[in-house]
Amino acid sequence: MGYFYVEGLGTGILLDIQLQDLEKSQSAKDQVNWITAIAMALFHVGAVAALFFFTWKALLVAIFFWWVGGSLGIGMAYHRLLTHRGYKTYKWVEYFLTFCATLALEGGPIFWVATHRIHHQCSDQEGDPHSPNDGKWWAHMGWILMGKSMHHDVTTLARYVPDLAKDKFHVWITKYHYVPQIVLGIVLYAVGGLPWLLWGTFFRTVFLLHATWLVNSATHSWGTRRFATRDLSTNSWWVALLTFGEGWHNNHHAHPTSAAHGFTWWEIDANWYGIWILKKLGLVWDIKRITLADVERGLVAAPNGQLITADAAESWAAGD
Repeated sequence: MGYFYVEGLGTGILLDIQLQDLEKSQSAKDQVNWITAIAMALFHVGAVAALFFFTWKALLVAIFFWWVGGSLGIGMAYHRLLTHRGYKTYKWVEYFLTFCATLALEGGPIFWVATHRIHHQCSDQEGDPHSPNDGKWWAHMGWILMGKSMHHDVTTLARYVPDLAKDKFHVWITKYHYVPQIVLGIVLYAVGGLPWLLWGTFFRTVFLLHATWLVNSATHSWGTRRFATRDLSTNSWWVALLTFGEGWHNNHHAHPTSAAHGFTWWEIDANWYGIWILKKLGLVWDIKRITLADVERGLVAAPNGQLITADAAESWAAGD
């Protein structure tokens, strides 16, 4: 059973964080996670099948839930809020955005956040769950299908996600993260038949998964570098378009807590626009934001990497 001390709740208070219910069996790096592999295979088959059941309404449904899962969910919730705490919001907003993220089929918040925090700690070094140094296929998808990167033990979870582990909602939604996807699939089939199911669930999910994985593979392999970070992170405009702004990855690794990843007006960052809208609605506050102008004027510290140049970024192509 997993226990850990939570700061601020009193010395000597031990919490049973319920993480033993989330702990998954681990596989060696060369062993296949068969449940994950079979699920991925079925979703890819469904995505291909969707091409034979095309309708414009089904496509629009897919686009809408791509935004819900990818922007509201993965970008604004799992990444910029839960992992890096780039802004603050009401609990009900946090929980709603987290619910949206489960529709991306990228696991529950506790495992996702733990994996990403480990990535930042060990980026492109020993211990990084998905570095292209271990091969671009591994960085893109192999780490999901094999090994223990998404199957952390209780000790690891307690170390990297103590903030989420003490939240009953996040523990619960992590355990049952697949349920919203199933319910949505049933609703889509009931309303729009097989085309809506195939496009709104299977094609949309597979497209979003590969877009997210490109952040791990492509933006640590090809692109431009504005900051001399200690890893291989790059900025990629086309990955940014596919991921609602997550492709400005070198910016992000240089300043991880910034709620905005696009540091100039022309770096399109839809996730930041969403956070900005929530601010205007009075739903978020204490936003941490970095701009290139602030960096150039020396107004922000740069412990993770100094600015290379304000005008032209260094071209970069990482090896296998």
